[in-house]
Amino acid sequence: MPQINNLLVTLKKALKSHGLTYAQVAAHLELTEASVKRLFSEQQISLQRLEQICQLMQMEISDLVQLMNDQQPQLQQLTQEQEEEITRDITLLLITVCVLNRWTLEEILDWYKLSESECLQKLIRLDKLNIIELLPKNKIKLRVANNFGWREGGPIQRFFQDKLAQEFFNSRFEGNDECLLVLNGMLSPASNLEFQRKLKRFAREFEELNQQDSSLPLDKRNGVSVVFAIRNWRYGLFKPLLKK
Repeated sequence: MPQINNLLVTLKKALKSHGLTYAQVAAHLELTEASVKRLFSEQQISLQRLEQICQLMQMEISDLVQLMNDQQPQLQQLTQEQEEEITRDITLLLITVCVLNRWTLEEILDWYKLSESECLQKLIRLDKLNIIELLPKNKIKLRVANNFGWREGGPIQRFFQDKLAQEFFNSRFEGNDECLLVLNGMLSPASNLEFQRKLKRFAREFEELNQQDSSLPLDKRNGVSVVFAIRNWRYGLFKPLLKK
C-alpha cells in the first residue's frame, strides 16, 4: 500500500504541475468531479483509469513511476555507527556490496554459500538501514542516491584499507582489464585541488557506467575496484637524505 499511496501523491503533484484540476480530469474520464475525488481519496484508481489520466498529461505510466522514484528521499551516507555495524559482520558487508552493485537475491545465492534465510535476514537489516527496500517476492530496490558514498576515513573505508589493500595491489596489473598508473610530480596547492576535482569527475563517470551496465546479466559484468588517491608524500627511503 505505501507504493500505491506514493504513486497517487506523485500523480496529484504531476496534475498540479500541468495546471490540471479535478474537473478537467473528470471531463477527460467522463465522470463527475465528485467521483474523481472519491477515486483519489479511496485510492481505487484502476490501471486503465491511471493510464487515461497519464495520457491527459501526455505521459506514460512508466514516466509517472520514474517521477515517483525520483521524488523519494534517497540515502547519501550512513552514520558512523551504521558503518561500524556493517564492518563487524562480514556476511552483511558482502551482501551490502552485492546489492549496491544491483545483484538480485537469486544471484547472491548462486554465487555464495549462504542460505536463503541467512541472506534474507541481512537484506531485512539493510532495509532497516534504508539502503534498500525489500519488495514482495524478495525483490531488491536500492534506496541510495547516485552520489552515495562511504564516510571519508570512516569504518568501511578503514576496513578496506586495512584488510584489502595488500590483496588489491598483489598483482602485476598486466591484464587487459587491469591498469596501474603511478604519477610523481610537484603541484601548487591550486593545481592539487584542480586535480582532485578531476578525480571526482572520473568517479562520477565510473558510477554512470556502473548504472548503465546494471541492466546486463550478471555473467556479462565483472567486479572491478578503482582506487583514486593523491597526497603530499615523499618516498620514505629518501628521508635519511633530507636536510630538513
